[in-house]
Amino acid sequence: MIPSNKLAPLYERHKAEYDSAAIRAMESGWYILGQELSAFEAEFADYVGSSHCIGLNSGLDALILAIRALDIGPGDEVIVQANTYIATVLAITENRATPVFVEPDGYHGIDPDKLEQAITEKTKAIMAVHLYGLPCNMDSIVEIANRRNIPVIEDCAQSHGATWKGRKTGTFGTINCFSFFPTKNLGAFGDAGAIVTDDMGLADKVKTLRNYGSKKKYYNDVCGVNSRLDEIQAALLRVRLKYLDETLNERASIAEYYLSNIDSSVVTLPSIRPEASHVWHLFVVESQNRDDLQAHLEARGIQTQIHYPVPPHLSGAYGHLGYKVGDYPITEGLANSVLSLPLYNCMTDDEMREVCAAVNEFGGMRR
Repeated sequence: MIPSNKLAPLYERHKAEYDSAAIRAMESGWYILGQELSAFEAEFADYVGSSHCIGLNSGLDALILAIRALDIGPGDEVIVQANTYIATVLAITENRATPVFVEPDGYHGIDPDKLEQAITEKTKAIMAVHLYGLPCNMDSIVEIANRRNIPVIEDCAQSHGATWKGRKTGTFGTINCFSFFPTKNLGAFGDAGAIVTDDMGLADKVKTLRNYGSKKKYYNDVCGVNSRLDEIQAALLRVRLKYLDETLNERASIAEYYLSNIDSSVVTLPSIRPEASHVWHLFVVESQNRDDLQAHLEARGIQTQIHYPVPPHLSGAYGHLGYKVGDYPITEGLANSVLSLPLYNCMTDDEMREVCAAVNEFGGMRR
């Protein structure tokens, strides 16, 4: 069986360092808002190329607090691409703001050509989601946002280390969000996330919000939450960050093998946006025979996943917004055609060959 993902081998590769980091954090006797978190925040900010990093409990909390830090709430609108994972939209509605959906372009990112027509006097932010590890067209998005004086929030949950024209994602927006969920390219060993920003005022605001709205213990300035990246996860992420570029290079090699060896008339391979670097959080193909392809691969012991089968606007969670099938046909077409092939660090040559052979075999059966 070839799983869709496999996490343990990457832990085993640097097991001694991970174990040492966890023990170091435990032996310190300080488990919340300590030196490990401060060190990781500094190291990750430096890696991204941003001035400030604030470690949080999860990527969803990062999105929620980013919107809250911008004082977005009831009556406000936030523009977001329709094909994103629902967490991006949940962050908007958690702040009681209204999501305004925009179709993706040919690279799964928000389409700048459709962005401006979605802007109204109620628009308070634009959320750009670097889906699957490929950056959006940030030049066009930022140009529109700056001209309209609208802040940009980057959802970098899947794009650690990805670049647009040489700059890493997380450096284009006003405030930018990362997830360190275990399956991410920079994954913790539990839930974890962070915000990065060059705005000191926003950074201080998020630090207050994450800690019960308190800058000084027991003195609460605003209504905050409990969302703090703990010391053990921070220590483990410091190890993982050391090897992130190595991790990304390995994933790029696997993706290149797929791109060079999958040859099927019924499968569309992912395209890489010019002047962008893809970090291959996921290797997503498209097929009009997606369900049959998935069943074919499953029968040959190859697990796959669909990212994502139900667009947020058609989910039960947002039924009250009144959207219907056909409102966002590009997004809905992708939901019915995308399939994520296995891609994980420490994947063997035999596993890669087996995946390619099975995909190509399905294409031959469909001729």
